[in-house]
Amino acid sequence: MTPEEKHLWYDFLKLLPVTVNRQKVIGKYIVDFYCAEYKTVIELDGAQHYEEEAQKADGERDAYLKQFGIKVLRYTNKEFNKNFKGVCEDIKMHLHLHEV
Repeated sequence: MTPEEKHLWYDFLKLLPVTVNRQKVIGKYIVDFYCAEYKTVIELDGAQHYEEEAQKADGERDAYLKQFGIKVLRYTNKEFNKNFKGVCEDIKMHLHLHEV
């Protein structure tokens, strides 16, 4: 896991009242984090994801996951590092955990 993924896992996701798996295999992909209860993938994207080829691959991956009814939440490492609390609040909103 990247430093950002470790931070998100140990300081937030692991503490949630729902099960979140890390490095979960879904079909032909490995996702950063997955919450089966809400069919939600959480991805933290480094700078390599800004490149055109990577964006195309991410789009194909997201479309593949969507076929299974899975929603993908993507956050850049830059966004995560500047606004950890805001990213966590957004994840809670998408997982319907407003009271946590």
